[in-house]
Amino acid sequence: MSLDDDFERPFEEFEPLQWGALRELCHANKDYFSTHQDENGSKIRASLLAILDHLEKMQPLYKEISKFAPMFDFDEQTPGNGYRSFLLLVDRGIMHSVTVCRQMYCQKDSFLFRKSYYMREVEACSQLLASLYTCLQFLKTLFSWSDQTKDGKLSLFSSNEHSPQELLNQTEIVNQYCFYGRCLGFQFGDNIKNILRTISVCLASFSEIYYSNGTLFGRWTNSLKYVMDPEARARRIIHVSQHADVSFCQSFWFLNETEILCSSVSMVVPLSINQVISIPPEELTLDTLDGGKISIPIPNSHIGRKPIHVRLLSAVRRVGMVGSAGTGGELLGLSESLIIHSHGGGFVSQTSRSHESYLRTWAVKLGVPILSIDYSLAPEAPFPRALEEILYAYAWSLNHASTLLGSTAQKVILIGDSAGANLNLGMTLKCLQMNIRKPDGIFMAYTPILIEFVTSPSRLLSLTDLLLPFGFMMRCLKAYTGSREKSQNGDEVVKSETESFAEVSESDLIALALSPNGDETNDAHKLASLPSDSTLNSVSLADVDGIDHPKQEVKSQEYIQRFLEMYRNSSVCTSAPVLNNYNGTDDGPPNNGKAWSFFGWPIGGDKREVRELDMERAKSPSEEFAFTVPKDPFLSPYLASDDILARFPPVKILTMELDPCLDDCVMFARKLKLLGNLVTLDILSGLPHGFLNLAPISKEAYEGSEVCIKRILELLQL
Repeated sequence: MSLDDDFERPFEEFEPLQWGALRELCHANKDYFSTHQDENGSKIRASLLAILDHLEKMQPLYKEISKFAPMFDFDEQTPGNGYRSFLLLVDRGIMHSVTVCRQMYCQKDSFLFRKSYYMREVEACSQLLASLYTCLQFLKTLFSWSDQTKDGKLSLFSSNEHSPQELLNQTEIVNQYCFYGRCLGFQFGDNIKNILRTISVCLASFSEIYYSNGTLFGRWTNSLKYVMDPEARARRIIHVSQHADVSFCQSFWFLNETEILCSSVSMVVPLSINQVISIPPEELTLDTLDGGKISIPIPNSHIGRKPIHVRLLSAVRRVGMVGSAGTGGELLGLSESLIIHSHGGGFVSQTSRSHESYLRTWAVKLGVPILSIDYSLAPEAPFPRALEEILYAYAWSLNHASTLLGSTAQKVILIGDSAGANLNLGMTLKCLQMNIRKPDGIFMAYTPILIEFVTSPSRLLSLTDLLLPFGFMMRCLKAYTGSREKSQNGDEVVKSETESFAEVSESDLIALALSPNGDETNDAHKLASLPSDSTLNSVSLADVDGIDHPKQEVKSQEYIQRFLEMYRNSSVCTSAPVLNNYNGTDDGPPNNGKAWSFFGWPIGGDKREVRELDMERAKSPSEEFAFTVPKDPFLSPYLASDDILARFPPVKILTMELDPCLDDCVMFARKLKLLGNLVTLDILSGLPHGFLNLAPISKEAYEGSEVCIKRILELLQL
């Protein structure tokens, strides 16, 4: 029997073997180093005694929480909630400490033994267990704040009688440094742990480049130090997560759109179609379920009317699909299904291009066209702008599925992760409100569903999370709900990725509309389609739909000839666009000849924005995050009425044991199940929030992506 298996047994019956093993190792090491009077020897003994003390204090709390944690599960077959997650953190923390103490004991007499190294490792373990003990105390407080829900179980969300500030004031005493230093990734397997350590170095180093504190030489020296010094790296990460503004979050999360990363993904999983389309803001109507017509509101809030960019991904070329005509090879018929994807990124960052790392594989394995929506981002475009655009793009896709997207849209499935899945839920509520066709199924991964400043056990996991730290999570929430944060130079508009592409005239687009189905009656004049990975701007809805136009009395052959001439002379790029200056400035592309770049970010040059990370005048979390969030079901779908939620299509929810959004997913699944909806919940182990973006470089993340594919296929087959 392995030590890992022992944690599956209920603690209240007997103590897991690891607890006893850690005690024995601590005593053995303490006895050995009792004769060492040097500073390192004294610190090792003190840390070992601290570990023993933390074990003693944690034991009764662990037992108590392990008794009531199962009360919050979705069902008996799906154990998982924030209480269980922290018990798991304790388990993994003890196992990590056992490993360190055993290595130290086995190597203590070795000629190569480094006492100073193990002193720091054991100190880190003692600090880790101390912080976990503090977190268990918070969990006991949260349990006392629980209210009963309609399913007869207790809620994972704290009751309205208690202010989140009550707990937030206490969480400031948690030593977060231990989660980001030597123990970083202790809760995950070796593969994910190594990836997180690499990301932590990138985060700390990128912050030195992004902010202008100190001299250039000093910042580069610090960047190198973060590779070798876990303590310095942890301090920098905590300072950045607590004090960096939302523009830093945007910039760091946009790093996965650098050309080298995107090109690598495209080479590993090539697609026949990767087409960016720009949807113009013009009148759009849909049929209602009662036989009427309804106009879909044109997105207009905050930033006015703008085109909406979407990306069409397909492993095969199909009739009626943009980019499929005139390129040779087999042309398949229309797909019966269409998948519409909304990307994550905390409502403030990333695009469809960021998520090609897994969407390409999904397009191949699902065999269905995927349309990914590049909605406008906060804080420049806070709620409800993104939701308006998701609804508009959804309606547009229903009207143009067969003429541009290669699908009959007989079955439409919504998929999304994190913030994108939240928007999909809000859009489904809009469909039900407007009495228009709703999607036929929803797949959602690690999704925030209650966008409120409400505490829950899993939300406290953000204190330990590198990819979604507490400060980042709260600033994204603050930005999206309308508490706008400007960059230091006062800029408020972020350019979208495709604004720099050439515009295509309406007559050119009419020609395109005539061509993608490969009409065999006009082979001599068949339109050469735009190449894959290019951008098609301002698609005229009426033209594509084949509506009569009194002012457009030009023959199709003339349109085709004009379009071909334009296409020969156009400057439309044939590869995916490089990310434009997303830092909120209007200085043009990062590498403009006056500065060179690191990871696509400008360093030096006379136009570089000066930013400083001000830790002197920073507010405490309880002060900074004391803001009000509207109680709006379109913002927080969990708040929607039972009558509306009962009309939801089948829902597949996937989350992870250690995800800060775990409780949101569990509570929403419980609510849908009580209403009689067809809902499933998967809770994966060993994966962090946003793991889908790691699928190309992590075996565990790839296996998690395979579970997602399986669930989406189940929706397609319903």
